[in-house]
Amino acid sequence: MMTSLLYWTLSLLYFLSLEPHLFLSSSTSIHDLLRSKGLPAGLLPKDVKSYTLSDDGQLEVFLDGPCLTKFENRVFYDAVLRANLSYGSLNGVVGLTQEELFLWLPVKDIIVDDPASGVILFDIVVAHKQLSLSLFEDPPDCKPKGVSKNHVRKDRGFEALR
Repeated sequence: MMTSLLYWTLSLLYFLSLEPHLFLSSSTSIHDLLRSKGLPAGLLPKDVKSYTLSDDGQLEVFLDGPCLTKFENRVFYDAVLRANLSYGSLNGVVGLTQEELFLWLPVKDIIVDDPASGVILFDIVVAHKQLSLSLFEDPPDCKPKGVSKNHVRKDRGFEALR
């Protein structure tokens, strides 16, 4: 009896050592994880279903579906967002676009160099945009998939653009 209990305990510990991101994702919210890595919780919407974090920092965040929110400008999240998470940054972001001058541009990197500065840097491919960290204090509500990036509904045609 004691031998089988010891076997199962060791097996569980071994499994958790192989898959630490599964243990982390079930015990820590994504917003708490962002804070622990020097990033504001409001970078991701409230409605995150789950996430995984591998040992090498690869983060995958799963939402209920694509959604739209607004910080300074409108931001569109795909159903899955991927990035490399390290202290103070999300690098190689995939699945996040930001509206700039009527164009939707991919966000590639999000960096907080100095939290005391109150500034967060968004690399949107063609420019580096500095925003106030205060915009990202709380996780935003995100409008679901039914709201497209350009808000044009096919059944309304040109009228929707007015």
